Amino acid sequence: MSREIKFRAWDNECKVIREYDELKGLTLDALDASDFELEQYTGMKDANGKDIYEGDIVEVTIQGCIQADKYLVKNIWDPHVWTEESDGYYAVSEMEVKGNVHTNPELLEADWRFF
Repeated sequence: MSREIKFRAWDNECKVIREYDELKGLTLDALDASDFELEQYTGMKDANGKDIYEGDIVEVTIQGCIQADKYLVKNIWDPHVWTEESDGYYAVSEMEVKGNVHTNPELLEADWRFF
């Protein structure tokens, strides 16, 4: 099974996320790379069917209990994610995207860990 390859970008100048459809067809000449921070789609969706990208902040729910920690997605290449801080795997189906490092920096003030 192959993974869909797509990106979104944080526009440093306009302070908005540019979705994949907005970026399709643009050439490198049309973009100043320093104006954007690319975030790659992980190929997976959260419990609500929302695409999970690098830079997303996710909350983990296990057996109906929300974990106190929020996690910053660096990359996920498997339907289960191992974290160094955990005692095991978290299934992607137990995650919910709560925000992004750019649009919701206040979420970074909570306890969170890296995936």
